[in-house]
Amino acid sequence: MKMQSSTFKIAVGAGVVLSGAVLVTYYFRGNRKTKRTRLIEMIPEIQKAHIHIKDPDRVEEIVTALIKGGRNKLQVISDFDRTITRYKCNGIILPTTHAILEGSTVLSDETKKRAQDLRDHYYPLEMSSKLSDDEKYSLMTEWWSQAHEILIGSGINKKDVTDMVVQSNVMLREGCDQLFDLLASNSVPLLVFSAGIADILHEVIKERATMHDNMSIMSNQMEFNADGRLVGFKGKLIHTYNKREMAKINQDYFDRNKTRTNVLLMGDTIGDLQMAEGLNPADNVLKIGFLNSHFENLEVYKSKYDIVIMDDSSMDVANAILNKVM
Repeated sequence: MKMQSSTFKIAVGAGVVLSGAVLVTYYFRGNRKTKRTRLIEMIPEIQKAHIHIKDPDRVEEIVTALIKGGRNKLQVISDFDRTITRYKCNGIILPTTHAILEGSTVLSDETKKRAQDLRDHYYPLEMSSKLSDDEKYSLMTEWWSQAHEILIGSGINKKDVTDMVVQSNVMLREGCDQLFDLLASNSVPLLVFSAGIADILHEVIKERATMHDNMSIMSNQMEFNADGRLVGFKGKLIHTYNKREMAKINQDYFDRNKTRTNVLLMGDTIGDLQMAEGLNPADNVLKIGFLNSHFENLEVYKSKYDIVIMDDSSMDVANAILNKVM
């Protein structure tokens, strides 16, 4: 169902009217200038207890600029695992694209254990606030390289991919279908920039929502031989802490969208902040971060992301902002 952007009118001063967005934050009473309610304070989805903003004035400025630029200046760049997909449901941690493969019946119990042991070792390091980005870069390269070697040796066949997704309990965040439809109906490009597996995330979107023509995927793509057996991955490895260099390697995408210098960026790791590096220059980038676990990192996330969403299962904040822009 196509979502319609809401339009409202607010009188400012002595009868001047603005439509579509509040772009003036002050009014005059006699000779005294009085501060008005911020635009972001008028978006209910941002006022919830699990939404954290370190610098409301900065967020107000960026959101106002996005609205002023409108749909023709906008593009959306989003991570996939635990950003577009949910992290947890009813206390159960849900699978990433790698975990969908690693948990399938195709893999032996021994292979599954090897993959899980890697996850148990490296995931806390990925989320650690005590390691530098350079240290995490090396660690994530180790993790992804070993995980891919396990998958290559597991006997996965191309024909099994769709069934693996259908049988998994992966879930998109509530509101993702509305997000996808809204962007598609307004011809706003969406880049899904993922350290996961392109073939799997493509199937997840097809199975759980709709893959629209405005959507592009930048991720690790499986390579199959003539018999359909997984034999490798195409191109350079993408992990959570090398997205800056991968954005520059895939510069052609950003060149095609170089006039869209306003960006709504969504991710769940600090490394995801690199995803817009291929767009140079970007005028305004609103960064929304999902802090799904390791809540002790809240202050770090608040210092990096403009809006931090804790332990939340929906796309309500992004949809509310995008509805103002369209």
